[in-house]
Amino acid sequence: MLSPQSLSETDRRLVAAWAADCAERVLSSFENDAPGDDRPRDAIARARAYARGDLDSAGEIRRRFVAGRAAASVSAPGAIAAARAAAQASGVAHMGAHALGAAAYAVKAVSIDRPDGVAAEIDWQVAHMSADVRAALLLLPPVGEDSAGPLVAGGLLARGILGTTIRALQDRIAAGPP
Repeated sequence: MLSPQSLSETDRRLVAAWAADCAERVLSSFENDAPGDDRPRDAIARARAYARGDLDSAGEIRRRFVAGRAAASVSAPGAIAAARAAAQASGVAHMGAHALGAAAYAVKAVSIDRPDGVAAEIDWQVAHMSADVRAALLLLPPVGEDSAGPLVAGGLLARGILGTTIRALQDRIAAGPP
């Protein structure tokens, strides 16, 4: 049985583009630290290609960890968070809940590099959801209330600023358009 965090392939393709947009907003944090490393940029491009239907789920599931490995090549916390945002965006092909992970890691990067910009970043993310993306994200269980998947209770995405951000996003999504 599939996890409710999986989403249908159609919904994963919808949320992949939004996740890529979220990750791209903080990509410079990584690229400033590792200008020759294109793994996060490539992951974002692949998430967009997946969203358009140019790439298949199976291929992207095999490649989803590439950008995450880029996080180990930098030392600045904002750069690490930016690489993880890109990795989460590319992971949407595997499981739709990774879209919220991409958004949360983008907010984490902002919280490190521009602490006063966190609320504005969340506002941007919510404002840039289409009605279809919002509807797909509404299908995900609340962070910390499922027994498996990226949003699992006690898991990395359910703790700290990541969990706080995903809770805030899910509350805003449930409240309806801004």
